[in-house]
Formats: sequence, structure tokens, C-alpha cells
Amino acid sequence: MRAEAQAHVSSINDALALLRRFLDWDRALRRLDELNARVEDQALWNDPKAAQEVMRERRRLDEAITATRAIQSELDGTVELIDLAEAEGDQELADEGAQSLGELARRADADKVRALLAGEADANDSYVEINAGAGGTESQDWAEMLQRMYTRWAERHGMKVELVDYHAGEQAGIKSATLLLKGENAYGYAKTESGVHRLVRISPYDSAARRHTSFSSVWVYPVIDDDIAVEVNDADLRIDTYRASGAGGQHINTTDSAVRITHLPTGIVVQCQNQRSQHKNKAEAFNQLRARLYERELAEREAIASAENATKTDIGWGHQIRSYVLQPYQLVKDLRTGVTSTSPGDVLDGDLDPFMAAALSQRVTGETADVEDVE
Repeated sequence: MRAEAQAHVSSINDALALLRRFLDWDRALRRLDELNARVEDQALWNDPKAAQEVMRERRRLDEAITATRAIQSELDGTVELIDLAEAEGDQELADEGAQSLGELARRADADKVRALLAGEADANDSYVEINAGAGGTESQDWAEMLQRMYTRWAERHGMKVELVDYHAGEQAGIKSATLLLKGENAYGYAKTESGVHRLVRISPYDSAARRHTSFSSVWVYPVIDDDIAVEVNDADLRIDTYRASGAGGQHINTTDSAVRITHLPTGIVVQCQNQRSQHKNKAEAFNQLRARLYERELAEREAIASAENATKTDIGWGHQIRSYVLQPYQLVKDLRTGVTSTSPGDVLDGDLDPFMAAALSQRVTGETADVEDVE
């Protein structure tokens, strides 16, 4: 088998191994049998909420197992076809088989990523909070570039994007912004982006055209639905109102409609100013608070590096998850997984899927990459 076809086979086998490891294959098969038996039990349907939960788990597990088996079956059949074609000297058929392996490798990778989105809140909508680091205009401009990047990524995936909160920079860019991404698995994908992002470029704001390094942080947390209970004591809250402000007409109000809520036990602060109604802004800010408290609980429960850790560290050297270099060369490098791109323009235009896929896989394997930062 030619090297190209063999590379596809290795890629597919890696995807299958990760899927089986993530599913805990033998346990998953037993669990699916249990769920199938429960669905056939008429007593289950006396409790619609419980039945819905069982059906949801059953559907996700069945889809993952079926997809894994289908990939394995197609891989075995295609490899057998290529071996037979090569034995008979039918190069055209062997080439067709190799092409089929390439298509299967791409599908296996996509199926792998979808299967990895099985966390408790992965299917939910997501908040993406962006904060400029120290550095004034440079970092604020970088924060706005990140806001655009996540907006473009969401749009590529057919998601709806709403601007929940916005604070403009003094001269350019933003001090902070919060986006609400609405779409399938929005949180599952975006959660891997929490951390500090570093930009290296020739500054458009420096008359001497010197190279500058800027930092901004990203914090991702899920929208909480009614099925997830998060208790909030009113006595633990401080609620302030202020006049909304922003970059332009739709962000500016002449009344104190903007709302800031501080959760005193944890120090978590949320704010909203996108609506003209103080009541609506308060409701949205409260939703954000519940979401952040839930993300905090997830972080403690799962013992993973969460967005909370990113916001509690300095937005600067030593804490970044990804570097984007525009000058003197072109490179984007993820410092957790080692994934790189030599087309930062594409990445900044929303081409984030390879980085997200690698980070999701890393959460399953637990393997860390020894990656050096770029200069």
C-alpha cells in the first residue's frame, strides 16, 4: 500500500482508538443495551422528563457507536479492496481506494469531534467573554480582532451571534465584550478557547513601525437551561446600574439601563447593556451569573483548566494558550496541542476547527504536548 493511503489508514485508526477510549467501548455497549431495555419499559413513559433524558442519552450513544462501527467496516472493506487491486496490478482501482480512504479519514475526524461533544452542557449555547490585557490601544485593538474572529467562526457554523455587553477602547478596539453564540454544540466547541491569546505584529499605532506583543483573555461558559439547577441567594448579590456606552448608536443609551451584578462570595462580576430596558438587561446579567457559577462547578468537578483559571491569572507572558504572529513571519501556534497554521489571516477569519478538534482530543487522552512558544 502506498504511503499516502497508509497515512490515511493510520489517521482513521487513531480516530477510532480515540472514539473507543472516549466511549469506554465495552461499557458503552452495555449501557446502550440497558437504555434500549428501559425504552421498552412502559413505566418509563409515565415520567416524560425522565423518558426524555433516557432518549437523549440513548440517541447520542447509539449515534456514536453506529458511526464508529460504520467507519471500521468501511476501513476494512477499502483496505481489502486496495490490497486486491494491487495484487492484480489494477492501479486505477487502487487509486480509487486511496481516494476513498482520504474521504473516510476526513469523515472519521469529523465524527470523532462530534462524539467528543458529550459533556453535560456541550450542546448548549455559549457566552464568549473577551477582555483586553495591559497595553492600552494595542491590546484593545487585539481584543476587537478576537471578537471578530469568534463572530466569523460562529457564522461559519450557522450560529446566531448576539452582542451582550460591550465596552469600547479609548482610541480604538474594545476593553471588553461578551458574545452570545446560539447554535448546536456552541459551548462544546468554544470551551476549548478559554485562556490568554497573544499577538505579535508591527503596530499600526506606532509611527516607528516597531513590533509589538499584545495579550487578551477569552473566557467561555455555557448558557444554562431549565434542566440545570443553579442556586443563587439574593443576599449574595450586589446589583448596580449605570449608563450604557459603546462604539456606536445601538450601544448607547441616555438612561441608567445597564446592569452589573456582583456575586459577593465568589467575586464574579457580570454585566449587560445591550437592551434599552433595565429589566431585560438585569435578566440577561442574571443568566450570565448562573452560567458562570455553573462553569465554576464544572471546573471543580472535572478538574480541568477552565476559563476561570484564565481570568484569575495575569493576562500576559506565561499564561497564553495560543500565539498569533503576523510579523516578521506568519504563524499561529497552539501552545497546548502544538497545532499550527501558516495562514493567520484565515485563522483570524474564523478558521478555528483544527485547533478546537485537537484540544477536544487532548481532553480525552490527557496527553500534554511539549510545545515551545514562538518568538
